[in-house]
Amino acid sequence: MALRQLVSRKSLGLGFGQLRGLQTFSLPDLPYDYGALEPVISGEIMQLHHQKHHQAYITNYNKALEQLQDAVGKGDSPAVVKLQSAIKFNGGGHINHSIFWKNLTPVREGGGDPPKGSLGWAIDTDFGSLETLVQKINSEGAALQGSGWVWLGLDKESKKLVVETTANQDPLITKGPHLVPLLGIDVWEHAYYLQYKNVRPDYLKNIWKVINWKYASEVYDKESE
Repeated sequence: MALRQLVSRKSLGLGFGQLRGLQTFSLPDLPYDYGALEPVISGEIMQLHHQKHHQAYITNYNKALEQLQDAVGKGDSPAVVKLQSAIKFNGGGHINHSIFWKNLTPVREGGGDPPKGSLGWAIDTDFGSLETLVQKINSEGAALQGSGWVWLGLDKESKKLVVETTANQDPLITKGPHLVPLLGIDVWEHAYYLQYKNVRPDYLKNIWKVINWKYASEVYDKESE
């Protein structure tokens, strides 16, 4: 299937069903209430982001899959090719947002607590310090032209941590088959425009207060074995 079976559906907890032999997707629940990340991210933004934007990617992805099934059945090669961009964009939007929700957690549940254990050591080794890493991610995220994502990933081939940006809704895997996302920050305007008045650097500065380093550490430990 497109986008490498939409990455690891089990590990990301992506909801899916069946559509005439093709797996379709449903909006995953958030692991916290919409207002749980306030004051860093308002409940209004979280609700719109989750119910409107993420849902739109899922709806359009499922629609594109249905159209693909029909085009393949008819042997309509031009239609199959034409649908690839919609599948990549909307499928990527689902993948990225499903990771993003897990990358966040309320302060009372450990949001913002610095990474410990093997991920903490890896950050110190590859970037010098957590502060240096945060500065690099913020800088690259702020400099990204247009809409997209900034990532902390694990390169399973080199066994090193990397910072990458992707345009639009491209998942991290589009930058290399060995890259595993540990942390992804959405820098589309819909993630911050209501609260931060489209000032992306302010949003990036504050989001670290609710970053779920525990989740990132769990993924790192699993993928670095």
